[in-house]
Amino acid sequence: MPPDLKQIAREWEPIDEISGSLKISDNNKLMKTVMQSEQDEIEKGKLINDAINQGIGSFNPDTMFRDLVNSYQTAQQTYGESLIRLIAEYDPSHIRKNINLPEFRRILRERMRRKVQEMADDGLLDGSGMITKKGYDLAGIALYMQEIDAIIPKGVAGERLHKQQFHYGDKQDTKPFRGERYRDIALKSSIKRAIRRGHFQISTGDLEVFQRKAKGRIHIIYAIDASGSMKGKKIEQAKRAGIALAYAAIQEKDNVGLIIFGSGVKAVVQPSHDFAAIVKELVQARAGRQTDFVEMLEKAIELFPRDHATKHLIVLSDALPTIGEQPEQETVHAAGMGRAAQITISIIGMNLDQRGTALAKRIVEIGQGRLYLCRDNAELDAIILEDYYSVR
Repeated sequence: MPPDLKQIAREWEPIDEISGSLKISDNNKLMKTVMQSEQDEIEKGKLINDAINQGIGSFNPDTMFRDLVNSYQTAQQTYGESLIRLIAEYDPSHIRKNINLPEFRRILRERMRRKVQEMADDGLLDGSGMITKKGYDLAGIALYMQEIDAIIPKGVAGERLHKQQFHYGDKQDTKPFRGERYRDIALKSSIKRAIRRGHFQISTGDLEVFQRKAKGRIHIIYAIDASGSMKGKKIEQAKRAGIALAYAAIQEKDNVGLIIFGSGVKAVVQPSHDFAAIVKELVQARAGRQTDFVEMLEKAIELFPRDHATKHLIVLSDALPTIGEQPEQETVHAAGMGRAAQITISIIGMNLDQRGTALAKRIVEIGQGRLYLCRDNAELDAIILEDYYSVR
């Protein structure tokens, strides 16, 4: 059973794995807020997400107001249009046109102060404007809802058979029921069988179940380059792609993990079915400065289980590695170590330059994966799902 809104609206805690679904302890107040579809609360979650993606960990409406007055263009680069729109409750173009009017400035300042105070009253911010745990939880819900709303209409299907054996497989031909799982009952075939026998009700003897071809187990890790150039829309789309991957992998009963890296490894999630842990780390990820591919690759080798399952690493980056005496050569060597550990490596390159593309090609050649050169951030979720299903 894939994770649903009810599950992600609960407390992020370690969970017991039960057939690929999630059991997460209740957070009733937050749950009630989301299930009642209070759009205002979701907008606050989006606001927090935008702040995190811009590298902002606290809210000071007076400082933000002064930045808008002093130089709207600079403020827009610092905060981003989406964050300005959500906190000011005005379209950015309207603010830009009217920012020099005294009366408009007064109204704008009041609106921004009121919005931040509302968030503090809701427990999303503390007394100094820092984002609280509840704020991060609500941001996670907003992130989840945005991406699930986007990917469900497209579909998250397309699985292929694995090389390794696994209990749950593709539905194929049917066979008589012999105590198999009720979820595998072939309803149409069972009804036809009952009709052929002249039965007015379906008995146990009429039941047929799908035969499944065995599939292999997959461990997949998504590694996000959270260097400085990823700030804003890039890291937002990277997070949403991570939601899509985790949702699809857990739905297919595969294990999914996460690495957030920049100048070093910032956060990890061991490959598992823990959807909540993935969302929690994704929502808190901020863009940093440099890019250390070597430490990320070494961490991936460490995280993957030492079994004979398929092990695949998807790396999202928009830059060359910048740490180490010879960062490119060291990265190529680390990729070789990963392949020696039977890990395949794919790279999604976001607007890579010529040198970056050349290095990415070397890495995927060594890692026997795929290279995707992405020019449109909005397509990231589709690209990452394509790569995931290519190894299934």
